[in-house]
Amino acid sequence: MTWWDAAVGYEVYLRSFSDGTGDGVGDLQGLHDRLDHLAWLGVDLVWVTPFYPSPMRDHGYDVADYRGVEPVFGDSDLLDACIARTHELGMRFMVDLVPNHSSSEHVWFQSARSSRESPHRDYYIWRDPAPDGGPPNNWMSVFGGPAWSLDEATGQYWLHLFLPEQPDLNWDNPAVRDEFDEILRFWLDRGVDGFRIDVAHALVKHPALPDNPPAEVPDAAELGTVATEWESLEHIYDTDQQAVVDVYRRWREVMTPYDAVLLGEVYLLDADLMQRYLDGSGLHLAFWFKPLHVRWDAEAMVAALREGTELPAGRVAWVQGSHDRHRAASRYGGGDLGRRRQLAVAVAQFGLPGVAFIYQGEELGLLDGQLSLDDAQDPVALHEGNVDRGRDAARTPIPWAPGPGMGFTLGARPWLPLGGRTDEDTVAQQAADDESWLSRYRELVSVRRSHLRLGDMPVRWLDAPAGTLAFRRGDALVACNLTDDPCRVPLPDDRWTVRYVAGDADLGDGHLALGGATAVVATAS
Repeated sequence: MTWWDAAVGYEVYLRSFSDGTGDGVGDLQGLHDRLDHLAWLGVDLVWVTPFYPSPMRDHGYDVADYRGVEPVFGDSDLLDACIARTHELGMRFMVDLVPNHSSSEHVWFQSARSSRESPHRDYYIWRDPAPDGGPPNNWMSVFGGPAWSLDEATGQYWLHLFLPEQPDLNWDNPAVRDEFDEILRFWLDRGVDGFRIDVAHALVKHPALPDNPPAEVPDAAELGTVATEWESLEHIYDTDQQAVVDVYRRWREVMTPYDAVLLGEVYLLDADLMQRYLDGSGLHLAFWFKPLHVRWDAEAMVAALREGTELPAGRVAWVQGSHDRHRAASRYGGGDLGRRRQLAVAVAQFGLPGVAFIYQGEELGLLDGQLSLDDAQDPVALHEGNVDRGRDAARTPIPWAPGPGMGFTLGARPWLPLGGRTDEDTVAQQAADDESWLSRYRELVSVRRSHLRLGDMPVRWLDAPAGTLAFRRGDALVACNLTDDPCRVPLPDDRWTVRYVAGDADLGDGHLALGGATAVVATAS
């Protein structure tokens, strides 16, 4: 057993969580002051998005110093206070590590582009132009346009799978690997309990840098928050290379003396491809993102959840949303129907082996924030000229209380509009209502703690109608009707006690009657 076994994680998108200084941007002071809320909710693990010094071309995922704190967010003393307070409240503190690329303002890159002879030149990926003077290959950026930019002073292109201001690091260089060993130790010595690894499947590229083949069926609507050009190619050579696993095996040795966890953003939607990342020698956990790609289809969601259980038990981080995707309740149809579906899926994920994550605001049943293109700040939205193609709608500030700034800020205009939130969306109002989405989530977290922390206890699938998920783990049973129509689920021959209901359910003789978008947790007695 590990401390993260069956934990409940919570993603804090720092810019939008709570503004403690009144400048309109969420910060470490705001986080510190709101950690009590996460402890009250029952969270075990707090993942905080990047707080490092950054020019903010990609809102902190362009890191200019891996050992510092961006002044907009606070300072090192305040970060230490957040870590200490998290521990005082019985939770763990996870930081976001961005190792695929740095900011172009990092001293490494500034040195690298100064000369081909720079000692940092090989920290990044440089290539001569193609014979026609253009980019070295056909690779495209996640945010749109070619994945190469020409440095006219030195006559070579640098690679960037994201913005030009986010040059990709060269993980074939032993010096880069040594640098990150020390970065890990720096933060572990500061008391952090683990790392969420950004773009964990893409650090290593094919050494020959061949062209990627065209995608057979490009579907911009499927991914939604990446540029059309990115979706036009099959990413055979720029992501998911065999050698990337060696990086995490090396990091595992760094982490072990600290009893810290490695959680990978392995953005692959095929469980077979993910198996080697979770073979027990490298990453402890990886997100399973396939449920994020179900706009809404009950049978498709059941299939996505069941496929996730093909991964090694206990090593899956279950998610429905993140700062990179439209909010689950909106993807699932919006309104209370979307919220009910989201909660039913959450019950399933909380019952399965692994770590269950809540993206900030899911516990409130938040829908996408309402924004115009004039409000957009996300690079994809700006490139595509379409706010729905970007990620801003999932990043609007958390509404804490009725009133000006909705408790997120008492000062300047928020960095993103509040997005049309109402008093009913706020933490303060929902915390006082036993029937609110927040209260239902808090109860679900409590039920997971008391009845569903079952280690790597295997999943035994039960017969259930199409669009319904039912399984047993030990003495616990979870049944989730993800359709909109009532159904009946046959029960094993035990005496069952219902511990949690999301929706309308009735325990009958030998069966469980479930209303549409309803989920139940029961235990045998």
